[in-house]
Amino acid sequence: MVQNVKKAAQDKMDKAIKAFDDELKKVRTGRAQVSMLDNVRVNYYGQMVPLSQVASISTPDPRSFMIAPWEVAILKEIEQSIVKSDLGMAPMNDGKVVRLKVPDLNEERRKELVKQVKKIAEDMRVAIRMARRDANDEVKKALKDKTISEDESKKSETDIQKMTDDFIKKIDTVSAEKEKSLLTV
Repeated sequence: MVQNVKKAAQDKMDKAIKAFDDELKKVRTGRAQVSMLDNVRVNYYGQMVPLSQVASISTPDPRSFMIAPWEVAILKEIEQSIVKSDLGMAPMNDGKVVRLKVPDLNEERRKELVKQVKKIAEDMRVAIRMARRDANDEVKKALKDKTISEDESKKSETDIQKMTDDFIKKIDTVSAEKEKSLLTV
């Protein structure tokens, strides 16, 4: 019973860490990464679909993207979607492909991105704490129902807290690395 509660809490915390990594991939550093375009959605015959489903995305050099659509007819749609997506990049359409240049990060933009990373990190810490709270509630309920002893309850709560501390430490470490890479010129 207690093992299942711990396992469920660990699974929730693992998902929070994965979500944190996915969110951090979207925060751009000075390099072009295909994952930066994951949130761009294109109107494809009335359906909003991810850019990666209607075009080939590549990074010919560390500072630019090349987007080659499967159908030339949707070049304008891709261009409009990029402008609407608030990426801070201006698309250049040459009739066959759309090119994007990753602008240099100025000091102000770097600080904004660091704030964004801190907010994402705090959101994930909250998710981990909520998983801890849910697990502790399950343990308390089991104690109240007398399906576990008080010693088991105390030990379980200690184990859950230790697991929570470990996951929060992971988030702090990854967050500090991302902040450092953002502030490095």
